[in-house]
Amino acid sequence: MHTFHKILLPVDGSTTANRALDMAIKLASGGPVQLHLVHSVDELAYMSGYEYAADLFAMARDYGQKILDEAAQKAKSAGVTVDVKLIDLPAQRLGETVATEAREWGADLIVVGTHGRKGIGRVFLGSGAEQIIRLSPVPTLVVRGE
Repeated sequence: MHTFHKILLPVDGSTTANRALDMAIKLASGGPVQLHLVHSVDELAYMSGYEYAADLFAMARDYGQKILDEAAQKAKSAGVTVDVKLIDLPAQRLGETVATEAREWGADLIVVGTHGRKGIGRVFLGSGAEQIIRLSPVPTLVVRGE
């Protein structure tokens, strides 16, 4: 059985991401494992027409850092070695961001939460987990929501 030493987990504060965090903490608790938490802020999501909404982007970055800090504290409380990274790459899809970070950081596993949307909901909303699975350079453990 393969033992994982470097687990990457994208977090967004959602219930499904928190379930994935719990699973990653369980996996990391079994030995010398480092957990790398990432949160991606899409700069383009905070643009209004041609006018850049810098204050909204700053708030999104602050919120993202808060999510990372809270998730890291939970992992540390469980005795897990953890670090965090806030990523703000404009116009890059979540799957690309996570795959790039996994390669650069040297992850050997990605853990991701999914809402498990089907049909038209998935078509219109896209699936961050599906993007990550498709582009991941390493095995990906998908944790379903309730």
